Amino acid sequence: MRIASFNINGIKARMPRLLEWLEETRPDVACLQEIKSQDEGFPAEKFEDIGYGAIWHGQKSFNGVAILARDQVPEETKRGLDGEPEDEHSRYLEASIKRPEGPDVRVASIYLPNGNPQPGPKFDFKLRWMKRLRNRAAELWQEETPAVLAGDYNVIPRDNDVFSVKAMANDALMQPESRQGYQRLLHDGWTDALGVTYPAGQIWTYWDYRSGGWQRDQGFRIDHLLLSPPAADRLLRCGVDKEHRGREKASDHAPTWVELDL
Repeated sequence: MRIASFNINGIKARMPRLLEWLEETRPDVACLQEIKSQDEGFPAEKFEDIGYGAIWHGQKSFNGVAILARDQVPEETKRGLDGEPEDEHSRYLEASIKRPEGPDVRVASIYLPNGNPQPGPKFDFKLRWMKRLRNRAAELWQEETPAVLAGDYNVIPRDNDVFSVKAMANDALMQPESRQGYQRLLHDGWTDALGVTYPAGQIWTYWDYRSGGWQRDQGFRIDHLLLSPPAADRLLRCGVDKEHRGREKASDHAPTWVELDL
């Protein structure tokens, strides 16, 4: 089973590239972030035409997450995170994926706050959001089912996950508090699929549009797939569809994926 994460950076603007990627790679599940579409404007029919059911949690102009599943409509299990009722950002969507044999698989599409500029209210919100995510992750972990928390975490976990530590030193993505929040998830028992598969790092998932980031291969890893123990035990391989970042009018992120032997 292939489960992928893709920050599409505007689903309508990138639709040709998104459909192209889906048809070329055929993931069983695709978790999308930054769809930047209101619920009523989500183009579900485009995905139905190529065999994917969809659920989505939209927001006008920014944020927004979705989950696509091949040959089925994902069964929504949670929309948004508990703990901050005034938070109206569309950043978390969770679903159960049915399988013909064996246990269902739980997946979440996550778009964690960026947190810049830091210090400040946006960074404080990012850290609070990470605590709320950790609380939900603990509930899923206790269910002892295969689960994948997939998305754009806006955290660079290690120094070898960035082209230049110096260039990003003051960014919210690399602050000690951001990294500690991410590490707490790993200490709770979640497995960073790309992190354990490529311990030497140098695997980028994002290249900034500015300053020729793609042309110079100046990227970093902020798109992650965290696996619960029953999923980590079945990890076959994982990777980044880097080539899709280089196509015309592409997202600034590349799709990231895991394959599980279920």
